[in-house]
Amino acid sequence: MSRFWKIVLLVIAVLVVGLIGLRVLGGGKDKAGGPGAAAEAGKDGGRDSAPVPVTVVDAARQDVPVYASALGTVSAMNTVTVSPQVGGQLISLNFKEGQEVKQGDVLAQIDPRTAQASYDEAAAAKRQNQALLATARSNYARSNSPEYRQYVAKTDLDTQRNQVAQYESTVAANEASMRAAQVQLQYTRVTAPISGIAGIRAVDAGNVVSAGTALVTLTQVHPIHIVFNLPERQLPDVRQAQQAGPVTIAALDRNDAHVLTDGGKLDVVDNQISSDSGTFRARALFDNPDNTLWPGQFVNVRMQLRTISGGVVIPTQAVMRGPDGEYVYIVQADNTVAMQTVKSGVEVGDSHVQITEGLKGGERVVSEGQFRLKPGSKVTALKPGETPAAPTEAELKAAAQQQGPGGRRGGGPR
Repeated sequence: MSRFWKIVLLVIAVLVVGLIGLRVLGGGKDKAGGPGAAAEAGKDGGRDSAPVPVTVVDAARQDVPVYASALGTVSAMNTVTVSPQVGGQLISLNFKEGQEVKQGDVLAQIDPRTAQASYDEAAAAKRQNQALLATARSNYARSNSPEYRQYVAKTDLDTQRNQVAQYESTVAANEASMRAAQVQLQYTRVTAPISGIAGIRAVDAGNVVSAGTALVTLTQVHPIHIVFNLPERQLPDVRQAQQAGPVTIAALDRNDAHVLTDGGKLDVVDNQISSDSGTFRARALFDNPDNTLWPGQFVNVRMQLRTISGGVVIPTQAVMRGPDGEYVYIVQADNTVAMQTVKSGVEVGDSHVQITEGLKGGERVVSEGQFRLKPGSKVTALKPGETPAAPTEAELKAAAQQQGPGGRRGGGPR
């Protein structure tokens, strides 16, 4: 055998002896205090581990309102652009921008002199024709009297009678002209057709305006509408609630933080569903006495559809989700926990949820600290906001003895 192969065999023998030695030494450590011993110690320690402090609440029974929520837009009940119906110079504007005006208030004044002249002309023509009518009636009455009838030709008598009718028609036409001139004269005073808020004026006093020139826009805000869209799957619930009676609606701010105004009523549900979005429109009516809602404002709408009587309610954070669905931890009489499968329903406010299946009410449910639990864990039940009590001196000493010298649990240095 060559010298090279002798060296190779020697190296292999040394490696084999070294591996056997390491194996023997490793087995001894395992028996003395290795991972196996640590696992066994962990099992023993688990039986004597301290209870886990958790927050516990009772599953309460209460009436739960069911809401439908949507983003809505405030719209004025009526919006009118005020324009004059006659032309002329705009003498004055009798409103302030942003002012609330009443129906019938004078908003603007147009120069009335032309309309006044037309009215006076029609009145003068009427008086003239009334005088002619009076003369014609006197002549006809005299000619038709018994003492003069035999001296008047029948054709003259007919002519006089027709002349009376002619002047009567002329006076009637003059009266119609007076009424037309009076209407034009009234149009020189531009009045508010509705009660509402005056917007920014579109023209200043002194300008010559014509019929149809926009002066200002009025928006009615008492009452006021909110228009919103809901998904078509909620249409049966909305219609059922509408048939049961008035449907109350509240308007919340954009962040759903607080209620702007409540007491609104569902006014109308649109007669068709949009095929593009799969939603339907609805409209709510609010009295809006304090002008809380303003046309064009975006708000969140909360409509109460029905009320669940005696629903089981727990904090939302108490519901956990696992591979098999939702569950909660229930604290039993011996202060151990058990896992209970549940099914959540509608939200109750911002922090609670209604449970439709799994709880009957009265159970003690873990709402905080459940991430450290498993079925059978012992717990210390705390009320919401309560903190665990500080350890006593005896407990601290027992823990120090259990840790041992050097801060290692289960004995001295290794």
